[in-house]
Amino acid sequence: MDFATSDRIPLRRTASDGLKIVIIGGFAVGKTTMVRSVSEIRPLNTEETMTTASVGVDSTAGVGAKTTTTVAFDFGRITLNERMVLYLFGAPGQERFWFIWDQLFSGCLGAVVLVDSRRIADCWYAIDRLEEQRTPFVVARNNFGVPKHGLEQVRDALDLPDEVPMLDCDARDRESSKEVLVRLVEHLHEMSLARGL
Repeated sequence: MDFATSDRIPLRRTASDGLKIVIIGGFAVGKTTMVRSVSEIRPLNTEETMTTASVGVDSTAGVGAKTTTTVAFDFGRITLNERMVLYLFGAPGQERFWFIWDQLFSGCLGAVVLVDSRRIADCWYAIDRLEEQRTPFVVARNNFGVPKHGLEQVRDALDLPDEVPMLDCDARDRESSKEVLVRLVEHLHEMSLARGL
C-alpha cells in the first residue's frame, strides 16, 4: 500500500471511498502528534493552552511539561489511491472529554490505541470502549526514550488477547506512524478474511 508522498495535496476528484480511523489513548500520549506526522494536509486541531482551571481536573503526572491539550479532536487525511482516502481522527485524552469518543467511533473502520508504557493504566478505558463498541484496533506503544517494559509485558498489563496486534512506534516520525496505520489496515483485512467477507 502506497501513501501519497506529496505534501498538502488537494483531494482527488476520483476519490469515492472514505475510510475513517480513530487514534485514541490517554492524555499526552501522542495522538495529535501522530495525526500531524502523517497527514498530507495541514491537520485541523483543537489544541488549547492549559490554564489553571484544569488544575485538579486533569492529571499531568508524568507529563508536567505539557502546556496544550486537545479539547475536541484532531483531523487529518491520507490519500491511499485514486479512489480511497483515509480520514484520521485523534481523540481527546482527558476523562472530561470522553463523551466525544462514541461520536468519533461512529462509522469508523478501526482504531489505533496509543500507549505510553510509563502510564499504561491511562489507556484501559480506551480499550474497554473499543471492545464494547466491537471496534477492531491495534495497540502501538509510543516510545518516549528507551522503553522500561517489553511489548509482551505491556500486552500482559493490558490483558490483550494474542490476536490484537501490538507494535512500537514513534508518533513524531512519519514512517513509523504510517507503519502503525498499515498494520491496522492489514489487521482489518485479516479479520475480514477470517469471517469470509
